[in-house]
Amino acid sequence: MLYKLLEIARQGFPCLFHLLTGYYCPGCGGTRAIRYLFHGEIWKSIQYHPLVFYMAAVAVAEVLRLAGDLVKKRPVGYKKRHEMLVWIGVAIILANWGIKNYMLAVKGIDLLP
Repeated sequence: MLYKLLEIARQGFPCLFHLLTGYYCPGCGGTRAIRYLFHGEIWKSIQYHPLVFYMAAVAVAEVLRLAGDLVKKRPVGYKKRHEMLVWIGVAIILANWGIKNYMLAVKGIDLLP
């Protein structure tokens, strides 16, 4: 029993939404995308879930911007920018979810091998 649980953990836990419905949830592919991003395979990471790369890029850009603001002693103004970045992230999630499920349901193409 423990051996089977360890085997599942090594392969990655399956998405319960996908197991029950046959369709992808909005987060499907995220764990694999993180793994590929850490291994430097950016295109595969984007293929599995583009939000992961977007979040990494935004995090780097925001840290650099904050550092620049602190060095130049400018006030840190971020409310409008952060709201826009969040809405872009939501749009990426919805587009990714819609495209993957459309391709699976209508075209019969599984984009997450």
